[in-house]
Amino acid sequence: MAMSGGSDDGEPMMEMNTTPLIDVLLVLLIMFIITIPVATHAVNIDLPQPDNTPPPPDQIEPDRNKIILLQSGEILWNGNPISEGELVRNLQITTQMDPEPELQYEPEALASYDLSIRTLNIIKASGVTKFGFVGNEKYRTFGKSE
Repeated sequence: MAMSGGSDDGEPMMEMNTTPLIDVLLVLLIMFIITIPVATHAVNIDLPQPDNTPPPPDQIEPDRNKIILLQSGEILWNGNPISEGELVRNLQITTQMDPEPELQYEPEALASYDLSIRTLNIIKASGVTKFGFVGNEKYRTFGKSE
């Protein structure tokens, strides 16, 4: 068996040998893969501490509670303005009730996105199991004629 190495007429070979080029590129690719740091998927969130003062007896409803986020940056719990610490306290109380009351979440259209995310993170961290978004139907104007 003979290998074809070009013609034997003394002319230089016109094809480039790409094997060393591919070898160098593969080594560089492996080096880049090894040196890339491992991505971590942890997100650290500083949640507010609960306010340990007991809430007024009429503030927490036994069947349904509603959180409304206002454009002004306020959080309303059943119509009463509360802080994030009071929200944590109220959520802890509701998760200990039997049966657990439903938590309804209704942000205003122009409420702060940052406040919405912080509030949802507090709700998620509290362990609430009965949770729902309400009032979304008022934003459904896409595709409807007036």
